[in-house]
Amino acid sequence: MPLSRVLLVALVGLPAIVSAQHTKAQLDSLARDRLAQIDGQLAVAGLDSAVEVRRDRWGVPHIYARTQHDLFFAQGFVAAQDRLFQMDLWRRIGEGRLAEVFGAAYVARDRFARLLAYRGDMDAEWTSYASDTREIATAFVAGVNAYVALVRDRPPVEFTLLGYAPEPWTAQVPLQRMAALAMTGNAESEVFRAQLVSRLGPERVAKLWPTIPHRELDPAPGLALRGVNMTSLGAYSSAVGGLDIPRIVGSNNWVVSGALTPSGKPLLANDPHRLLDSPSLRYLTHLVGPGWNVIGAGEPGVPGVAAGHNDRIAFGFTIVGMDQQDVYVETLGACSAAAAGARCYLNGGTWKPLRVVRDTIQVQGESPRVVTLSFTEHGPIVSEEGRGADGGGRSRGFALRFVGSEPGTAGYLAQLSVDRAHDWGSFLAAAERWKLPTENLVYADVDGNIGWIAAGLMPKRRWSGLLPVPGTGDYEWTGFRRVDELPRSYNPAEGFIATSNNDIRPPNYDTPLNYEFATPFRAQRVREVLSAARAGGRKFSVADFELLQHDELSIQARILVPELLAALRRSSRTSRWEYGVLSRWDYVMRADEQAPVLFESWKRALSAATLRRLGGNDPALSMLGPESWLDDWSDPSEPLRGFPRSTRDSLLIGAIETALVRMRTRLGDDATTWRWGALHVAAFPHKVAATFDLGAVPRGGDASTVNSTAGPDYRQTHGASFREILDAGDWDNSVATSVPGQSGQPGSEFYGDLLPLWARGGYFPLVYSRSAVERETKHVLLLTPSTGTAAPGR
Repeated sequence: MPLSRVLLVALVGLPAIVSAQHTKAQLDSLARDRLAQIDGQLAVAGLDSAVEVRRDRWGVPHIYARTQHDLFFAQGFVAAQDRLFQMDLWRRIGEGRLAEVFGAAYVARDRFARLLAYRGDMDAEWTSYASDTREIATAFVAGVNAYVALVRDRPPVEFTLLGYAPEPWTAQVPLQRMAALAMTGNAESEVFRAQLVSRLGPERVAKLWPTIPHRELDPAPGLALRGVNMTSLGAYSSAVGGLDIPRIVGSNNWVVSGALTPSGKPLLANDPHRLLDSPSLRYLTHLVGPGWNVIGAGEPGVPGVAAGHNDRIAFGFTIVGMDQQDVYVETLGACSAAAAGARCYLNGGTWKPLRVVRDTIQVQGESPRVVTLSFTEHGPIVSEEGRGADGGGRSRGFALRFVGSEPGTAGYLAQLSVDRAHDWGSFLAAAERWKLPTENLVYADVDGNIGWIAAGLMPKRRWSGLLPVPGTGDYEWTGFRRVDELPRSYNPAEGFIATSNNDIRPPNYDTPLNYEFATPFRAQRVREVLSAARAGGRKFSVADFELLQHDELSIQARILVPELLAALRRSSRTSRWEYGVLSRWDYVMRADEQAPVLFESWKRALSAATLRRLGGNDPALSMLGPESWLDDWSDPSEPLRGFPRSTRDSLLIGAIETALVRMRTRLGDDATTWRWGALHVAAFPHKVAATFDLGAVPRGGDASTVNSTAGPDYRQTHGASFREILDAGDWDNSVATSVPGQSGQPGSEFYGDLLPLWARGGYFPLVYSRSAVERETKHVLLLTPSTGTAAPGR
């Protein structure tokens, strides 16, 4: 049948229609014809010696090489075999080169990416990571380019459908900053908060959007916030995908000491959450060579492994969310009458010249666009408003200060140091190089030790960082926190460490890191399970942690639903069917149950109604979203505690009535047939051709459960596409899961094979030892130099 749609979506952020009239059979045939060779022997220019690539039954490549150069050359080659189109998009997003293949709609986004490019000292940049990072990145990129050269005339199907060919990379591609920008979204929060403050005042905003921990809002004296809105950040929202508040999307990790496991060795669990995508953001690899034996997941365009283990230590991460951005409101104007056309910004009472860079953006089907990029000492001017925007008179410019302008802040590239750490001391030394994104790095080793550090480049500032500030010179960073100033823990007495993007500051730790941590429910549930087991003398197995990673008990429901039931009792409505359903519910958000439908729809209606009650009908309140603040009515500081009980009951009962009307529209009049998984699904559309879409699957959980399944309109769009559970007592006993598959190539056996496993909460063995790898090998590819040499020994 003809395709109904061929779209570019999600990763790029805006739809681009592609003209194609292929049948499904033709597209399937074309995709299979472009699959990578994963068996046999392949001669590749650029290798020093032969490299063996064993793909196991789940598509994980185990790469064995004789030299470090060949190891990372092969990693780049193999990643490109599975993910070349995804890697090409990632590269184009980072370099600001989307418009040259997708048209003029992407010019603003490309310009923003070029504003955020690192423009500092390159020697300082390379030496900020592991000492051999330049050599590793060069080898990795050479491997990518070897595959590009191999398939340039017959590339993966997406390139053919979109009408362009992949191009060679440079060694600077892995240094791009855009990949980590979405995980440092303080700029958007500042602008949202400024917009609310200008309309409602700081006191009301503090109640509607409380900080964690509490911090008084501190608008800069004399700075007009009226008129500040998302356009003040230029193309920022499209560049990061326009994520809704709250910024923290959610991840979990925990580690337990050997005192809580049968083997007497630690177990480490990690499930980093990001946008669910096809292919996944994560790509699993096993790298074996001189000085290397590390396995786990990273991003396909970056060498190394971000979450996994080597022969001595295991490591995982969740976002800390340190405040790494500030929005500066700059006064712009002409430098002087003598400097015709030159423009300056006012700082410290002095007019200083803007740094100006002129760049050219190639545009598909149109003439190139010459763009002007302007910078103050705070960072790039992302937007400008006022009568001076045309070059004459004064205007107001918005500059984004971002730690990405500092050396060593390419996202995840510091993993090359973590991958080779062998004990707590070397792990801390590696963590010192980890600057962006900020991560709760958890640790376990074969000697029985566990640890954690909140790693990242944290600016020092004397103000809160919650609102935009003037660029007058009165609001300047005064350096960055030393690694020994960041919170950490090593072998704690309770025998475990757990983080879930929550406020992780230890008692009496008063150094500001951020004021927008995730809600505490996931962390509370993990600690609840671990603490109860410890108190009862129970030992944890890998299977126990598989269950905990998929735990769907909602502490939020356990707090809020009794309030609704009490209100229904006070209003003599206990005979209503929804009262019976919710009163019998155990607060587990199972996909095949009715009660989660009632709870989730009621919670959203209640939050919206309460916001209206507290803040009026100001449209700016819609920016807070339906679930961003109503968390815990048992907290005395919760705003609703100030309402009379009759008002609260009216809100509670009114919200359930609203929810029932909405759900009848969505799921039908027969409420006995309502099931959470019918409403709450995860889908995996292909980015270019609908014929390659993978089916939607029902999901349990919600945004507040350990199995975090967040997303708009009741769908799951974010969550754990990758999970790992690592056993320091027997690395071969470790397990992982990913979705939808290791390969991004439609037609590959590894394209969607992991989706059914992921959907039912299953895992596959993360085999590590050579014998285990050989036992699970399904495909063997020998990469040889063009001149040919023997295979690597065992």
